[in-house]
Amino acid sequence: MSNENLKAKVAEYNAKVEKAAAKFPERKNLPEQRIYTPVDVEGLDYDRDLGLPGSYPFTRGVQPTMYRGRFWTMRMYAGFSTAEESNKRYRYLIESGATGLSCAFDLPTQIGYDSDDAISTGEVGKVGVAIDSLADMEILFDQIDLGKVSTSMTINAPASVLLAMYIAVAEKQGVSADKLNGTIQNDILKEYAARGTYIFPPKPSMRLITNIFEYCSKNVPNWNTISISGYHIREAGSTASQEIAFTIADGIAYCDAAIKAGLKIDDFAGRLSFFWNAHNNVLEEVAKFRASRRVWAKVMKERFGATNPKSWMLRVHTQTAGSMLTAQQPENNVVRVALQTAAAVMGGTQSLHTNSKDEALALPTEDSVRVALRTQQIVAYESGLADIVDPLGGSYYVEALTDQIEKEAWEYIKKIDEIGGAVTAIEKGYIQKEIQDSAYKWQMEVEKGDRVIVGVNKFQIEEKPVEGLLRVDASVGELQKKKLADLRAKRDNGAVQDKLAALEKACQDESVNLMPLILDAVKAYATLGEICGVMRKVFGEYEAHVNL
Repeated sequence: MSNENLKAKVAEYNAKVEKAAAKFPERKNLPEQRIYTPVDVEGLDYDRDLGLPGSYPFTRGVQPTMYRGRFWTMRMYAGFSTAEESNKRYRYLIESGATGLSCAFDLPTQIGYDSDDAISTGEVGKVGVAIDSLADMEILFDQIDLGKVSTSMTINAPASVLLAMYIAVAEKQGVSADKLNGTIQNDILKEYAARGTYIFPPKPSMRLITNIFEYCSKNVPNWNTISISGYHIREAGSTASQEIAFTIADGIAYCDAAIKAGLKIDDFAGRLSFFWNAHNNVLEEVAKFRASRRVWAKVMKERFGATNPKSWMLRVHTQTAGSMLTAQQPENNVVRVALQTAAAVMGGTQSLHTNSKDEALALPTEDSVRVALRTQQIVAYESGLADIVDPLGGSYYVEALTDQIEKEAWEYIKKIDEIGGAVTAIEKGYIQKEIQDSAYKWQMEVEKGDRVIVGVNKFQIEEKPVEGLLRVDASVGELQKKKLADLRAKRDNGAVQDKLAALEKACQDESVNLMPLILDAVKAYATLGEICGVMRKVFGEYEAHVNL
């Protein structure tokens, strides 16, 4: 059938549907079209727009065989209380079949304060593990072979310090830096735009990031030096198109900064990674993953002139959507996470964390973490979704939606370029305003009942208080204070002061890579707060702009 004949058939179909829709009005917030046909993808050029898996533009996946040879890394995100408690959880996860670790740090650690700082009161160990010094990091990875495990650390402003601690622990285990595998999030731009755990202004923050790029390219070659994160942008309320557009715009800014610092694109681009959210709309999420790979491949090849195919590949870690978990009827979250897992797998993720059912209420228990991990394992081994590469490729709807999301993403990237790039767009509040508007629109749809959240605005029940939640005791803060006092009493404080003085001097010279000096300070058992305090003194602190 010709496309003209097909268009006529679709017109007849739509006329019939209008009569049915008049009798049974359609739901709101549905795709604009009811049905997709070859007409909707008639401009699609297979070689140009899709290609084969493992080939440019990587729409269908970055690896030729995807999960047929090796499953994605099942990287469970965990961290709470003390290093001792988190170490127990990590070892439990590894014994349960997790193939990678992902470290969650408490808020004081994320913003560069020691546990005994007054600002840390009440927050020590609450939303992640408290890490004050190399001594804590040694405990955190006790009996875990860093030469065999892949570790991701969700840390941004003080990423250089936590990475230095990890390298130092590995050395103590006899594992050289060139044997380490993992990822440091290290994405400060999304902190300014969506999350808030920043310390320094953009310029010195970008210096620290490019210092890490340069240091790791020479010394830790298998390490992913940044995880450019759309996850938190989506958690703040963005759309799927905004998630990839704003994140890739951040990626462009990091590449520009690295090139300005004297690095060549192919020297570091192959170690860049991304971090996507797996939201509830399964088909939209699959299209988002596919579109993001195509956009990044074009950015790297056409904008930056990268010639190494590894530089063109968008490799991505995924986490299921925390913002979609509900405190009401938390058992329903198991189903939500399963659907989000299916979306990430059909979308072609390289690693995945699955949230636990109780995370809208508290940190997850061991039992709920096990169910979350088993969700990945069931999808991997039982569902068949991992048996075929890009299983939804060729779907008229998914291909048309992939094109639509890509088009919308390019429009945002163009707008950000016109503003002056991601840093300027953040400083002017453009990206924050777009996210806020999308979040407001979503919430109004929920409030009006136009968007149904099961158990929240429809299908509610009378519920009893949930029992057995994990709580972090307030005594953790006191324990960390004692550990710090003991550390300061037994370390060589003269050596610590010398290392901190050398770091302060280096901070004042923009031509110096700070990573070796941070590593020296870490090895002398200078604390996180002491190291970040030196950098605060030289760099100052970022003050957020309120967007009205």
